[in-house]
Amino acid sequence: MPRFSVIVPVHQVQAYLHECLDSVLGQCFGDFELIAVDDNSPDSSGEILDAYAAADPRVTVIHLAQNGGLGPARNTGTARARGDYVLYLDSDDTMAPGALRALAERLSATSDPDVLVFDYAPAYWDGSLAPPAHADVLAPEAGPEVCSLAERPELLRLPAFPWARAYRRDFLRRENLAFPPGTYEDTPWNFPVLLTARTIATLGRVCVHYRQRRGGSILTTTGRSHFDVFEQYDRLFAFLEARPELERWRPHLHQRMTDHFATIHSSPGRLPRSARTEFLRRARAHCRRHRPAPGADGPPDTRARRLRRLLVRCGAHRVFRLLSHAGRARRLLGARLGAARSLAHKAVLRGHYLLQRRRPLDPGLAVFSAYWGRGYSCNPAAIEAKARELVPDIRTAWICDPAYAHTLPPGVRHIRPDSAAYWTALARARFLVSNVNLPHSYRKRPGQLLLQTHHGTPLKHMGLDLMAYPAAADGMDFERLLEHTDRWDYSLSANPHSTLVWERAYPSPYTTLEFGYPRNDVFQTATAADVARIRAELGVPERVTAVLYAPTHRDYQRGRQPWLDLARLVATLGPSFVVLARSHYFHADEGLPCEPPGGLIDVSAHPSVEELCLASDVLVTDYSSLMFDYANLDRPLVIHAPDWETYRDARGTYFDVTAMAPGPVARSEDELIDLLATGAHATEHARARRAAFRQRFCPWDDGHAAERVVRHVFLGEPSAPAGGSVVNASAPLDVPSVVPLAERRPAPAPGSSRATGPGSPAPLHPLAAKDWWSCPASASSYRCSRSRATCASVSTRCSASPSPTSRS
Repeated sequence: MPRFSVIVPVHQVQAYLHECLDSVLGQCFGDFELIAVDDNSPDSSGEILDAYAAADPRVTVIHLAQNGGLGPARNTGTARARGDYVLYLDSDDTMAPGALRALAERLSATSDPDVLVFDYAPAYWDGSLAPPAHADVLAPEAGPEVCSLAERPELLRLPAFPWARAYRRDFLRRENLAFPPGTYEDTPWNFPVLLTARTIATLGRVCVHYRQRRGGSILTTTGRSHFDVFEQYDRLFAFLEARPELERWRPHLHQRMTDHFATIHSSPGRLPRSARTEFLRRARAHCRRHRPAPGADGPPDTRARRLRRLLVRCGAHRVFRLLSHAGRARRLLGARLGAARSLAHKAVLRGHYLLQRRRPLDPGLAVFSAYWGRGYSCNPAAIEAKARELVPDIRTAWICDPAYAHTLPPGVRHIRPDSAAYWTALARARFLVSNVNLPHSYRKRPGQLLLQTHHGTPLKHMGLDLMAYPAAADGMDFERLLEHTDRWDYSLSANPHSTLVWERAYPSPYTTLEFGYPRNDVFQTATAADVARIRAELGVPERVTAVLYAPTHRDYQRGRQPWLDLARLVATLGPSFVVLARSHYFHADEGLPCEPPGGLIDVSAHPSVEELCLASDVLVTDYSSLMFDYANLDRPLVIHAPDWETYRDARGTYFDVTAMAPGPVARSEDELIDLLATGAHATEHARARRAAFRQRFCPWDDGHAAERVVRHVFLGEPSAPAGGSVVNASAPLDVPSVVPLAERRPAPAPGSSRATGPGSPAPLHPLAAKDWWSCPASASSYRCSRSRATCASVSTRCSASPSPTSRS
């Protein structure tokens, strides 16, 4: 008997069906059956289902002779179900990665309740995902782990989507629950489920991605089918009358019914214009027919909701429409007034900025910013800290949004973007340091020094090199870009490769400082105690391998796309691994798309990516510039490149990272798991690749980059850049010279406390205990016939290595 029966009703969804089925069959939790009900679909959906059933024994297909609608199709699937729990999934939606495992763990932790209510996220046509729909109601702190409806009546306010619940099959049989025919069939299903469930649990995790179709769904189709809602509520209240012990819920259900009628009536595109008066007249009759007994009041609500209900109960069609139009007019007027206030505010700030520009520069003021106001980080943060240490008369200020003000260290003044203080600082500061461009309305004054630190070594095309890639440039104004780069006095470079790229991509008359990246200084100065402290703060258990997973942003896709099933990754690697998942800063505010399972730590909001690097044993990334920084630690790196060709063609890259990678390359999720599980990510061959990578991209990151920058830019001391000519060669050189790679001692790897050196392979995972053999060809990739592991340039041999003749 499987743990879950996933029931998928199918009708005219051939364009979405593959994605739906793959999302279920690709779950890392495999104890389920998938029952697909072909509701006499006129397209090729039936053939698609049969192909899946032939390829996977977990799939059962039922073909119906006549189209009966969603409700009867679900009932047919339920009758064939064998699982402990029943899940419904609409065939144009998808199941979120790791959903079944999360559901199974939650059900076990709550002693198998009758119903488990979980969250979902709307998925849009452009590929983007909205935030979780009901995070406030389903959060762990919102109520007890297991409850009855009487303890949490607010669950009745959730939308009546049957696919947002897991139902114990014995409970459905006990209560004889079934879906009715017709539209809005979920109404007389959802409420009886909640009313009769003895135990209800919640899970604040997105388990379903709810596709928002641009057309073709019930909610976007105009017609009289929406009148079915009256018959469905008749069924609901008939159920209530048959259960006298549930009569006390009538006021709650009456409110929900009235709100539902109001929503249908006011939603554009549902009812024909000629049917709106009739609909509201029938709504009035239903409200009277099913009204609660006098004195039986429903839960308190807002004044606006109460007014809408009153209009529906009175059948006041014209007043209802008039108020709806008035509400839209009020919102439009409010938007225009808001725009006018915004323009006036900008005009006042512009005048303030012009007045401040007439005042003299403040020679002791240095203003810093990073990532468009996202807090104290990156190269500007390292330079700011060193400036306070070496320049006694400096006063520093940091531009960031108030939400990130807590990241600022003591003694650093906080400036809110686009405030009067912000424009005063831009007008009067002697030094300006940023890793992105300042706003276009800023005008650099004579005597100001602007340092552009950048925020990574470029793999993808940048600046003017994007002119050949209009999709990636996304309407970039290249003339404006050059106006911004013309303001730079200094451009900081991390390596010779960056110097060549910056000077070609941003051809302006600045001075290149080949000093290395200050943000990487900590990799050479941190101690074993620092590493242990950071791991403890992150909650990384002792004696486990910490994998930092940090993917980059894709220009060719809208929104974040999960390129790894993280729940499957941590489940397969087992308890000897923990994964630190770091979203790209474009998506950092979103966190992970789901609640992290055990073994997965969401570090997207952690203010310091450098600390995350120090805490980890290995980095897994795709095309992020973090690989260049992490190489300074001389720890294992793995490149996960499932879409390399697409990424390269869409954005353009300066070299082939799969050929010049700092470690092994995985082209699929299975290959990545094999590399980590078998220790193939930390072999001598991988170390040799990393050494060549460090030689090319880490020549100047020796722990003194910030000091070189501060002494040269803020103190005016002469320097000898690694790749350029000496500035003020007649004076003595006070800026530290670069420490050679061979003489550097990066922060000790966490594994060094377990009697292993930096870069040493982690203990073999159980998957690698047998049947793994070395591949003598460095570029080959094939499967061993005695295991499922993928051999990707492995140069070590386990004790149980089979003969090479067994390969296939």
